[in-house]
Amino acid sequence: MKSLIFSLLCLVICDVILLVSSLSFTLPSGSRKCLKEDVHKDVLVTGEYKLSEAPHQKTHLKVTESTGHVLYSKDDATKGKFAFTTDDYEMYEVCFESEASTSGGSDREIFVNIKHGVEAKNYEDLGKAEKLKPMEIELKRMEDLADAIVNDFAYMRQREQEMRDTNESTNSRVLYFSVFSILCLFGLATWQLFYLRRFFIAKKLIE
Repeated sequence: MKSLIFSLLCLVICDVILLVSSLSFTLPSGSRKCLKEDVHKDVLVTGEYKLSEAPHQKTHLKVTESTGHVLYSKDDATKGKFAFTTDDYEMYEVCFESEASTSGGSDREIFVNIKHGVEAKNYEDLGKAEKLKPMEIELKRMEDLADAIVNDFAYMRQREQEMRDTNESTNSRVLYFSVFSILCLFGLATWQLFYLRRFFIAKKLIE
């Protein structure tokens, strides 16, 4: 019973992910819109796009890393697919840029479906290649999804530890700076006290 509930939960999660990855938006003439997403290392990313017709108007597509390295580009994009495997944990950017038209131009509807990790794999082809039964294919998909979730949690714990270490280091520096500031103020106050005492003695205001 528990295994059945777990299986259904995995299927629901996977279906939700697939729905979220598909989107559409309007791109006005002469404008630029980008989609950004953080992806882990060694992860397959696939994308499929389709643009509505717009006579005498070109729209360019470019997929880049945060460093500016171009992974895929297409001039006068109308319909197509792209795929790449990540080399490192990066923020990847998918940008559509419409050229301004002298005749005014028109808005274009852009449909994009971006998948990565488990959702990007073609399990039907994998099943045919390894001669797997439908149930075995589904189990393989669920296994990969579970591994992906575990990896995400492991990465989150790692980031949490890194942030905790950073906070502790920052707190230590703040503490040292506070102690140093107090010592400086104490030293300045002591110097002022002796200076004023000598000044008053010189003026014979005190003995």
